Amino acid sequence: MDYRKIGFKAGLEIHQQLDTNKLFCQCPSKITEDIDYSFTRFLRPTQSEMGDIDQAAVEEAKKNRCFLYTASNQSTCLVEADEEPPHHANKEAINTCLTIAILLNAKPIDEIHFMRKIVIDGSNTSGFQRTALIAINGKIDNVKIQTIALEEDAARKIKEKNKTVNYGLDRLGIPLIEIATSADIKNPEHARKTAEKIGLLLQSTKKVKKGLGTIRQDLNISIQGGARVEIKGIQSLSSISKVAENETKRQMGLIEIKKILKHRIKKGDLENIKHIDLTNTLRKSNSNIIKKLLKNNASCIKAIKLPGFHGLLKQRDTRLGRELAVYARISTDIGGIIHSDELPGYGINEKEKKEIEKILGNKENDAFVIAIGKETTVNNALQAVIKRAKMFLDGVPEEVRRALPDDTTEYMRPLPGAARMYPETDVPPIRITPHHIQWIKKHLPEKIEEKHKRFIKQYNLNEEQTKQIISSGQDDNFEKLAKQFPNLKKVILRTLLNTLPELEKEGIKTENIDNNMLNQVFYALEEEKYAKEAIPKILKYLAQHRQTTIDKAIEACGLKKLSQTEITQIIKKIVDEKKEFIAERGKDSLGPLMGIAMKELRGKADGKIISKILQKEIEKTIISS
Repeated sequence: MDYRKIGFKAGLEIHQQLDTNKLFCQCPSKITEDIDYSFTRFLRPTQSEMGDIDQAAVEEAKKNRCFLYTASNQSTCLVEADEEPPHHANKEAINTCLTIAILLNAKPIDEIHFMRKIVIDGSNTSGFQRTALIAINGKIDNVKIQTIALEEDAARKIKEKNKTVNYGLDRLGIPLIEIATSADIKNPEHARKTAEKIGLLLQSTKKVKKGLGTIRQDLNISIQGGARVEIKGIQSLSSISKVAENETKRQMGLIEIKKILKHRIKKGDLENIKHIDLTNTLRKSNSNIIKKLLKNNASCIKAIKLPGFHGLLKQRDTRLGRELAVYARISTDIGGIIHSDELPGYGINEKEKKEIEKILGNKENDAFVIAIGKETTVNNALQAVIKRAKMFLDGVPEEVRRALPDDTTEYMRPLPGAARMYPETDVPPIRITPHHIQWIKKHLPEKIEEKHKRFIKQYNLNEEQTKQIISSGQDDNFEKLAKQFPNLKKVILRTLLNTLPELEKEGIKTENIDNNMLNQVFYALEEEKYAKEAIPKILKYLAQHRQTTIDKAIEACGLKKLSQTEITQIIKKIVDEKKEFIAERGKDSLGPLMGIAMKELRGKADGKIISKILQKEIEKTIISS
């Protein structure tokens, strides 16, 4: 795809949690499943200072939901519950943001003022999120950085049932840096590379959190003839390019659909569309969905004609049917809708489809939509479908969409307007002096590019190894250990990049494996108290028994290093038991027998020594036979 030709434009918003205490209190930024107290709230939109009301907040309020907040004393206080004013803003978080701003060649502002951003989806107990501009006009490679902001992270959504949404307050208030680029991104791959570079720069500060959910990427995308669409919540770097590609195809599809509709219908054709009752018509249908929903006596079946939409509701890149269903569900909480482009299906046969078309008065290019449920819900859902269908007459609607696990997107809410922001009166302004900026500049971390070159030269690593260790965030640990144990560089690298992640996948708490523990493990290895193959087993034991010593761990794991005589005796026994196999396979028996020997001797002897002795014993057996 020629992204330049179609006028592709994109900007990134990267949100990264900072590894400090919370932004407006001294509570630790800790996620926990413990619950010590709970309370409920209802939230409603408020006017800005100019008397305006944010449209996105109005749409959210229409859902009429109740919010249940659960919290632990380990990570929350009255500030998170909005029962106490915010404390002074976290200085460490501000300094981290200023550090990142300088690294991005941005200009810090002279005075930080926190603002309130209206958010009434329940993710903030106060109904707003506090955010402050830190710096402007930065640059990374050929992409401009518009703004760098500091804000408080939202509460963590746990579950939603009926009209009640449960949020955990542990995440609320964790400092979050937001980096917004200009629309300088040229294509999906450029978006991924830019996000990766910013991510590495953030990690270089050693002041950002790691792990799933600690960094989120949003994309603003438009193409020629389309509109700006904001995509929220892209969780991984690998998804960025795919989401951008899919959104581009979706917008291209909507532009093409606009052209088709323009030839088929006029705007007035979607006005005054009647809701036709099909309850009696479909009551005897064999459709399990219809049977299930009609068990409730309050349920009814209604349908509307969508003039000109035949064949447009189920295309590969622009699933308009799904768009209509999501819009109806968000507007009314209806379970879903059925549209004509997916019929026959859901147990509705061709004969029933034609009968519905006849009742609705459909012509060749017309589609229809069916909704089933309580009459009020059905009427509101069908009105929402009509409202959404009208938007497609104009092409691509401006809106906020959420990223889905399959790298497609779905409608979330309208784009927020200027009425969303107003001044925060509880947090005093923070003056940023030239002296403060000079102090930040004196304490800047080493730039990623410089560290990359230095690691290759100083530690004799290749490009891929260097990239991996820096990306993992373990570069400082590697450097400390490599300086202390220069002969074990490769072992240290493998331990940090492979062993620790593998232990984490097994459910081992790798946060229990600190530098002191790693020092003991590598010191004992250097002293030849065990073989390097035993490192995973020893680390696993130490992580589960934090009070024990390295010598006791080696003993408990049965990994005391064997002498060459003892190794030879064990290998001779293996070879003796496999004489027939050796006679049949000859030297090719080395590989299979090495697996057996390693199973017996792993961690008790070096693999190279095992291989050498085994090869020698196999050759003896071949000669003797």
